[in-house]
Amino acid sequence: MKRNIKITLEYDGTNYSGWQKQKNTTKTIQGVLEKSLSKINKGPVGLTAAGRTDAGVHALGQVANFFINVNIPTDRIPRALNRLIPADISCKIAEEVEPEFHARYDAKGKKYRYRIYNQRRASVFNRNYVYHYIHPLDYQLMLEAARYFEGTHDFVSFQSAGSSMQDTVRTIELLEVINKETEIWVEIIGNGFLYNMVRIIVGTLIEIGTGKIPYNKVKEIIESGKREKAGFTAPAQGLTLLEVFY
Repeated sequence: MKRNIKITLEYDGTNYSGWQKQKNTTKTIQGVLEKSLSKINKGPVGLTAAGRTDAGVHALGQVANFFINVNIPTDRIPRALNRLIPADISCKIAEEVEPEFHARYDAKGKKYRYRIYNQRRASVFNRNYVYHYIHPLDYQLMLEAARYFEGTHDFVSFQSAGSSMQDTVRTIELLEVINKETEIWVEIIGNGFLYNMVRIIVGTLIEIGTGKIPYNKVKEIIESGKREKAGFTAPAQGLTLLEVFY
């Protein structure tokens, strides 16, 4: 009898073309994991994630599920899998769940963190995990702007071109701008996110922090429904998926 296994993963997305398996490359998180899980299962395994992170994006709490035929104890799956996968991916927890569980469709929300390194000089040790922005940012303006994003809105202005998503209404439960002295963190919790939505929100906050966009224009940008009104898309390496809620 097939068992449905839910796993919690962390990974450094630097060397991967994102989560989703692609025809033109095998260097994806999903591709690497499915290949290794197939060895454990002694047969093909299809892996479903809570969300498809882009190239260069990281995760501390990605969730995925798959069905397995072999009778390996659930608590041994992380160790067996971690022996087969590269060191920049790690399976933290494995749990057997109901056959109906679906990592994507059952997710109630996600939490992301974006790190902006706001110093003149770059650090070679954190370059893959932060966006190095050398111009001074007004933290207070970014903080004031954050509250306009919270709530239920049509976020089509914060979606990259090329998405086929028809329903663009999402709820942001919390958006925090945190001053960490050398860094500014943007942490966001929502019931779902459009393509590049978090990175465009961050880019907008950065432009607010430089004075390019007035902080009280956020409501107008949301209501406009026009992508060009919002800020730039912040680079991928500063973004980490922290947690998925069920």
